Amino acid sequence: MGILYTWPSSTLILFSSPNTTLNRVMTETEISLLGSLPSISAIIVTPFVGIIIDSLGRKWSFIVFSLTQLVSWVIITTCTIVEVILFAMFVSGLSSSVFIVVPIYASEFCENSIRGSMMSASMIFYGIGMLVSYLMGGILDYKPMNNVGLSLTVLGLVLLSTIKESPLYLLKIGREQEAAKSIAFYRSLKITSKEVEEEIEKIRRILSPEIVETSIEEQLELNVQEGSSTKRSQWQYLRKSHVTQRGLLVCIVLYTALVFQGLMVLQVYAKPLFQKALPSMSSTVASVLFALVSIVAGLVAAYLIDIIGRRPLMIYGSIATGLSCVILGSQIQLNWGPNWLTAIFMYLYCITYTFGAGTVPFVIVPEVFMPEVKSLASMIAMEWAFACMFVALFIFNPLVNSFGLGVVFYIFAISSLLSATFCFYYLPETKGLAFDEIQERLKRQSQ
Repeated sequence: MGILYTWPSSTLILFSSPNTTLNRVMTETEISLLGSLPSISAIIVTPFVGIIIDSLGRKWSFIVFSLTQLVSWVIITTCTIVEVILFAMFVSGLSSSVFIVVPIYASEFCENSIRGSMMSASMIFYGIGMLVSYLMGGILDYKPMNNVGLSLTVLGLVLLSTIKESPLYLLKIGREQEAAKSIAFYRSLKITSKEVEEEIEKIRRILSPEIVETSIEEQLELNVQEGSSTKRSQWQYLRKSHVTQRGLLVCIVLYTALVFQGLMVLQVYAKPLFQKALPSMSSTVASVLFALVSIVAGLVAAYLIDIIGRRPLMIYGSIATGLSCVILGSQIQLNWGPNWLTAIFMYLYCITYTFGAGTVPFVIVPEVFMPEVKSLASMIAMEWAFACMFVALFIFNPLVNSFGLGVVFYIFAISSLLSATFCFYYLPETKGLAFDEIQERLKRQSQ
C-alpha cells in the first residue's frame, strides 16, 4: 500500500509539466485530487468494512481489499488519460480498509507482551513501501515503475493467500478446530498442546457476555430493553456503553492527530515539497532519506511501545513534534540557518511524529473496543480519519501556494500540542494489559 499511496509523489511534477506522459497536463485541482481521491473512496467503503470483516473473516477481507490495488495498477499501466488515472487513484482508496483489518487481525492472536509491537508493524511496512516508491520514482522511468508496482501487488496477493484466519474470529463463528490449528501455527505448537487449550479458553472468556459488560447499570438497561437472552447489535452496544463511547472519543482524537500533525500529507507530496524546502539537495535523495528515517524510527517505536508504553510515547512524541514543526516552519519561512539545517529538522520532525501519532493510534484502536463492537467502532474512527485525510490532502497544496510551507508547519505544531494536552488527561495506558483490564481503566475514566 505504501507504494501506491505515495506514487503521486513521484508523478506530480511529471503530470504537471509539458513533458507529461498523459494525454494532457493536469490542472492544479487535478493535482490536488491525485493525492486526495483515495480518501474519498475510503470514506465511501469504510461503513461497509465491519460487515465485510464479520462476514468474510479477516483473511478474505485482506484479499478482497487488496484486489482493488491490483485493479488500480492495471489501469495505471494501461491508460494515459488524465480522468482515467484519477479514477485509478479513486479505486486505490478502496484498499485503505486494510488499515482497519491489520490491527484487528494482529490484536486477536498476539500475546499481550508483544501486542503493541506487532500492531505497529503495519506502519513500518508502509514505510518500506514508501521507500520503494521513492526509489522507483528516482531510478525508473514512468512505465517500468508502474510495471514493478503491479508485479509487487500480485506477489502480495499470493503471500496473503498463505496466512491463517484469526483464531478469535474462527471461535466466534463456532469453528473451534480451525481456531486451534491457527493458534498452533502462530505459536509453533502442536494442536493438542496445553498452551493451545489455554489460549482457546482465554478467547472464550473474551467472547463471554459477562466480560463485555462495562457496568451493572448498563447491563440492567440493556437487559430490560432487549432481554438477557437476546443478542445485542453493535449499535446497541455503542449507544448504551459509556466505556465504548469513551474509547471511541479517544480513538477519534488520536486519528485526528495522525492526520493533522502532518507527516502523512508530506509523504504523499514528498518530492515537490523537498524541492521547495531543500532546493540545493536532490529531491529523490531527500525523499529516500526521509523514508529510511521513517522506517528506522518506526522500528524503534515498535520496540519502545511495549517497553515505555503507549501514553508516554504519544504525549512526549506530540510535544516534540510540535516543537520540531515550530523550528522547521521558522527556518523555512525566515531562512535563519543553512539548508542542511532544514534537512536535519525535517528528519527530526519525521522521527518525533513516528514515535507518537505515527504509531500509537494504530495500536490503541484495536485494544480499547470489546469484540462485539470492535468492527463498528473501528469503522467509525477510521471513517473520521479518512475524512480528515481528504481535507488535509486537498487543501495542502493551495495552503502552501497561498501562505508558504512555513505557515503550514505552524498549523501542524498547533495540532501536535493540542493532541498532547488531550492525551495527558484522557488517554489510558494499555501496555501489557488484558482486555478486561483495559475496559476497567476506561470505565474508571468515564465515571
